Amino acid sequence: MQLRLSGGHDCKTPDDALAVIRSMEARWSDEDIATTLNRMRLPTGQDKTWTAHRVGSIRRVRGIHAYLSAEKDGVWLPLREAEQQCGVTSHRIRKLIEAGVLPAEQVVRGAPYQIRAVDLQSGALFGRWDGGGPCHVELENQIPMFTDT
Repeated sequence: MQLRLSGGHDCKTPDDALAVIRSMEARWSDEDIATTLNRMRLPTGQDKTWTAHRVGSIRRVRGIHAYLSAEKDGVWLPLREAEQQCGVTSHRIRKLIEAGVLPAEQVVRGAPYQIRAVDLQSGALFGRWDGGGPCHVELENQIPMFTDT
């Protein structure tokens, strides 16, 4: 029987989880990455759920660059910052993203949206932030449910 080296173990972080951490490394906090990994149902090497502390530990061990809010250049905004900048709810912004009016990116499916700051100033969005009611997006080929008779 072969003995394990000191500090050795059988727990290994799945390659899929490492790929997500690396792709989100500089733009997202450990908390956001942990949330994304849990949404994707990717376990840790010990078959546990992800926490910000566990993501931070993997970053340090693997030499993956950490998120630094001071490095943000204001070009890309997370959904939270976009809603604060525009003074609207995240629901309203998500509706505009789903309708294709507001361009946004996700590093991987299930990750938080990233929105370019210049897109928030777009003329296509003018007037869509106003009002306290629900966000109505007019689609070109939409057929009305009720016709005027």
